Amino acid sequence: MKFFIACLSLLLFITPYTQGQKKFLKTVFEKSDGKQTGTYEQTIQYYKELSAESPYISMQEVGETDSGHPLHLVLFDTDKNFDLEAARSKGKTIILINNGIHPGEPDGVEASEMLLRDYATNKKRRGQLKDITLAIIPLYNIGGALNRNEHSRANQNGPESYGFRGNARNYDLNRDFIKADSKNARAFYEIYQMVLPDIFIDTHVSNGADYQYSITHLATQHNKLGADMGGYLHEEFTPALEQKMTEKKSEITPYVNVFNTTPDSEGIIQFMDYPRYSTGYTTLFNTLGFMIETHMLKPFDVRVEATYNFLESVIELAIKDGKEIQQLHHSYTLNPGDLHYLDWEIDKENPEMFAFKGYEGEMIESKFTGQKRLFYDREKPFTREIPYYNNFKGTTEVIVPKAYIIPQGWHEVIDRLKWSQVEFSRFENDTIINVEGYRIKNYNTASRPYEGHYRHTDIDVIKDKKNIDFRKGDYIFYINQPGGRFLIETLEPQAPDSYFSWNFFDTILQQKEHFSPYVFEDIAYELLQNDPQLKEAFERKKNEDEEFAASSYRQLSFIYEHSPYYEEAHLNYPVYRLVD
Repeated sequence: MKFFIACLSLLLFITPYTQGQKKFLKTVFEKSDGKQTGTYEQTIQYYKELSAESPYISMQEVGETDSGHPLHLVLFDTDKNFDLEAARSKGKTIILINNGIHPGEPDGVEASEMLLRDYATNKKRRGQLKDITLAIIPLYNIGGALNRNEHSRANQNGPESYGFRGNARNYDLNRDFIKADSKNARAFYEIYQMVLPDIFIDTHVSNGADYQYSITHLATQHNKLGADMGGYLHEEFTPALEQKMTEKKSEITPYVNVFNTTPDSEGIIQFMDYPRYSTGYTTLFNTLGFMIETHMLKPFDVRVEATYNFLESVIELAIKDGKEIQQLHHSYTLNPGDLHYLDWEIDKENPEMFAFKGYEGEMIESKFTGQKRLFYDREKPFTREIPYYNNFKGTTEVIVPKAYIIPQGWHEVIDRLKWSQVEFSRFENDTIINVEGYRIKNYNTASRPYEGHYRHTDIDVIKDKKNIDFRKGDYIFYINQPGGRFLIETLEPQAPDSYFSWNFFDTILQQKEHFSPYVFEDIAYELLQNDPQLKEAFERKKNEDEEFAASSYRQLSFIYEHSPYYEEAHLNYPVYRLVD
């Protein structure tokens, strides 16, 4: 009986979209009765056939990935034009959907195929998109998709086989958007800057707690996004989206960011999408962003249906509010002298209460370990008011400069700015400019690698003003441009995902020149005799620090570090702020 109901549910999901179509191009998902997802080759072949049959669909190759294969971009446009600049000039709302960043989470891969087909082949539905351009990345992590298996998603209920989370170089691509170690990220930059979407969606499958919902959403954190777009997203778009999903029988809730405890015990904390994540990157360009997570324990066909309904609901809201979303997208600016927050913390005092549909959880004895384990009892569903902590307060602040100046030798950083098409100019002659500079005072470095890096955190800097000799060809990046926020959150070293935090400036942390104590003894003595202020500081430190007073080497190091012999490059951050 259960099998019959499941088949009927899948049939009801599929058959309405066949009406009025001349030819019904089935996906692998549909051909397998909702049990399988297409391989990389099958996915690309499906879009090739769809674009060959429909004049409203175009597919192109963009860039290269670590797998050696190019990314593909599929466009839907009722004008049959596929010129994104023309679409923007006509006032069309552009939506970009990214699928398969984790190929073991393929719900969006299948839902996007069916959604695009259904809009392209049904005249009534197609007419609804006259002011919308859809852009779809069919499968972002191609290397992971090619690494197909049946076991790496131990917590997940289908499909029968799928790709692997890591890409061809074992990067988790949803941690790579700001550092761009992979060719995938660079190809994404090219697509994103070409499309410049008003709305961005990244499709996933969750891990974590058990609950009644088949799908959850991670809306871009509204405080971080900013007052205008953030307010609209939080107060208007998201509630309307949740209502539409309820009407479609795919009720949605905020992402349940809870592990090894029940959501009702402490509430839910909103996920902070820093720039390393896809929606964190798109936030830097003021795009309305959603990362969706279907629930891993729900059957594959139920998850795909929920994803389909979500994408359709976003499109419906874009049809209604497209002009407002476009205006908000392009209205955000950073101006010199503005206060900008680089990091955020949860506002524990101001949660929002909402009715959460979960299952009772209890700690029972494990048959495996004999210890206590968490058990969700699906025979005991509940609806209970719980707190949702989705308000954040800014913690690390900076005054926005007029521009950043970067010496041309730091090409790894400059390349990444160029890949995101940040505007710049170059000095035509050698010149001396008075700028603000940072000296790295303190930082902590991870003891284990994270996505190929030993990240720096808790970064403390000293700021001062000085004259710097810049050379012909050095770069200046003015803040008053669409990529202004991208500049400030990558180039301010204290930012959580700054290029400094990701090790792109680590050579300044190593001292290149040193002293021999027996040689420097006489020089140090002479320096003290000729500099009363240095001598006073030296004596004060000896009196206050017993370990310093007992170490001749530390005393010589103190004099060396406060002398002209000490190298200027050590700990001096080589990105300068133009403030005047």
